[in-house]
Amino acid sequence: MARIGIIFHSMYGSTYDLAQKIADGIGEAGGTAELRRVPRLMSDEQLEAAGALQAQQSMASITEATVDELPEFDGIIFGSPTRFGNRTSQLSSFLDQTGSLWAEGKLVGKPAGFFTGASTIHGGFESTIMTMSTYAFHQGMVIVPMGYSDPATQVTRTGGGPYGPSHWSPQEGKDGLDEHEITIATVYGSRFAEIAAKLAA
Repeated sequence: MARIGIIFHSMYGSTYDLAQKIADGIGEAGGTAELRRVPRLMSDEQLEAAGALQAQQSMASITEATVDELPEFDGIIFGSPTRFGNRTSQLSSFLDQTGSLWAEGKLVGKPAGFFTGASTIHGGFESTIMTMSTYAFHQGMVIVPMGYSDPATQVTRTGGGPYGPSHWSPQEGKDGLDEHEITIATVYGSRFAEIAAKLAA
């Protein structure tokens, strides 16, 4: 049974929704998913001004990620909304604190995956996953992509693709994850857990 850490930052809750579907897929494959949110860097006042305070409060029960816990997972999936084609500063701040793990090779050989979301259809799904993936290269991790392992990647018109799960969340006109995004996220979680279990064995 693979123990998979899902380390994420979510501003308005959409990335968290995606993380939960990935976790469902991990469970379906017999793995254990453990969600961890990275520390927030904004004050309540800043979050309220951005319209994100309520969403942040709804995620308060999720255990906060710690650097020391990362080597204990059999695999790690990182998630972040896109910010100008890159991960958020919140996730970057957390990853920047893992230098000691790099120095000691604590994550070498562990599978890594990535997921994201954007409010515009061409807002940076692929570039955000690609820029997040450089972290895995430096840590010597084994990147597990989605590929075209499920037909949903061929027909989705919102989020999700060969790079990994993603979610299109426009400010108006779409509420929650659609069926293809859900399918891609759950299938990816299952596939990731299966690969992590094989590597751990």
